[in-house]
Amino acid sequence: MMRAAVLGSPIAHSLSPHLHRAAYRAMGLDEWRYDAFECDEAGLPAMLAGMGAEWAGLSLTMPLKRAVLPLVDTVSDLAVAVGGANTVIFRGGRSHGDNTDVYGIRQALAEAGVPAPRSATVLGGGATAASALAALRELDLGEATLVVRDPARAGETAAVAERLGMTLAVETFDKLDTAVRADLVVSTLPGSAADAYAPLLAGVPALFDVVYSPWPTRAATAVRQAGGTVVGGFAMLLHQAVLQVRLMTGREDVPVEAMRAAGEAEIRRRTAADQGDDSRK
Repeated sequence: MMRAAVLGSPIAHSLSPHLHRAAYRAMGLDEWRYDAFECDEAGLPAMLAGMGAEWAGLSLTMPLKRAVLPLVDTVSDLAVAVGGANTVIFRGGRSHGDNTDVYGIRQALAEAGVPAPRSATVLGGGATAASALAALRELDLGEATLVVRDPARAGETAAVAERLGMTLAVETFDKLDTAVRADLVVSTLPGSAADAYAPLLAGVPALFDVVYSPWPTRAATAVRQAGGTVVGGFAMLLHQAVLQVRLMTGREDVPVEAMRAAGEAEIRRRTAADQGDDSRK
């Protein structure tokens, strides 16, 4: 039995089990198992230490992406630059931290036909914003604008830009009307937080909103109705999971469409359940 899992806190909402299990089924990996475990930063060292030879890898969500870096034996250059690893691979008794979020972002943009931008603005300053900057750098963009509520808390993300060799302009949301004048806006804001800015975002050529449920967001709808291109967070989640399966199994024949179908089915199930709850209120 080979094992893998997603760790984080909270973890009940994670789509990763549905994506990875669908891949295992389609690949004939009947002896592989994928679980979800509630784990915070304090519990991560013991969790890692207790994993034996049957473990192939881990998917990590918040708040563990930065916390894991000093706990693994080696870390990829990309994860070092971004300042976070969302993936741990176990091989030969050693652990390796990597980042597949950057790949997920790039693949999501490519799938939607978004060309390499000449200018870009990122909303939010957390771990996903850091991965977005790395993806933009891989698309040969040398500068970007970061919009945050408090510039004093953008230090880690600014450090990421410096390690990537990018020039970063940091603005606050009261300057959003000028900051969104870019080829691509990436919103890493959680939930419906970007909805308040939908009127300002409506005119952007392309919006990548990392939210995948509920979908579409008001911001995404505003951009689409104005004729812009919209990329949702599910595409990023899907493609980062595809690379995780590839890294954990060592196989290239990862079934993207089977994983997509499983993830979309679970999102529809959750949406229907939420609407049912609302109707009973």
